[in-house]
Amino acid sequence: MNQMRKNLAHLVGTLLIASCSHTGPATADMTSPPVLVGTDPGHAGQGTSLVAAGGHQLAAFAEGCFWGSEDTFRHVAGVTATAVGYTGGHTKSPSYEDVCSHTTGHAETVLVEFDPGRVSYEKLLHTFFDSHDPTTKNRQGPDVGDQYRSAVFTFSPEQESVARASVAAEQKSYAKPITTEIRPIGEFYKAEEYHQQYDEKTGRHSCPLPPRKKAPGDGV
Repeated sequence: MNQMRKNLAHLVGTLLIASCSHTGPATADMTSPPVLVGTDPGHAGQGTSLVAAGGHQLAAFAEGCFWGSEDTFRHVAGVTATAVGYTGGHTKSPSYEDVCSHTTGHAETVLVEFDPGRVSYEKLLHTFFDSHDPTTKNRQGPDVGDQYRSAVFTFSPEQESVARASVAAEQKSYAKPITTEIRPIGEFYKAEEYHQQYDEKTGRHSCPLPPRKKAPGDGV
């Protein structure tokens, strides 16, 4: 699956660099991006300091393939900008190929900038848990490896406290233990351009996230 994603990402990256207006198969069903959702959360770069716009806050989530994860959060009202990248590991300025080798410790992560006056951090956590299965360690669907682990990277002690409370609440809906990692965010490395807003660029949902799996009898 990793090799398939590498090949697909390389092809899409080549097509996007060559032309953003061609009408071949990759863009036949292209859709417009959500209104007012930016692409520069915290002025992310290669391990640079992350600083949200005035009055905004940052959040970071890993839940498998970051193409589908970013698309999910870009449709949440109150989210003002997103980008995908790598964090949680030890390798400086990793490439996608480096991360796919499972030697960097990094997870595929979506960085989210949001307006807390329009959407709460608790709501973002609910979206996170509702859009993947947090009980499958280092795996989401067919994607296997530590880069696909479930993780919440926090920006403050307050976020960490809220995230741990959210895990405790969500655990009631699962028969298996939640494996979600919660830790302060380290250096965030923005991924290659062809990964950014992938679903919007291609009009495809090429890497959908698996639905959450609830305990028998939950009924919700």
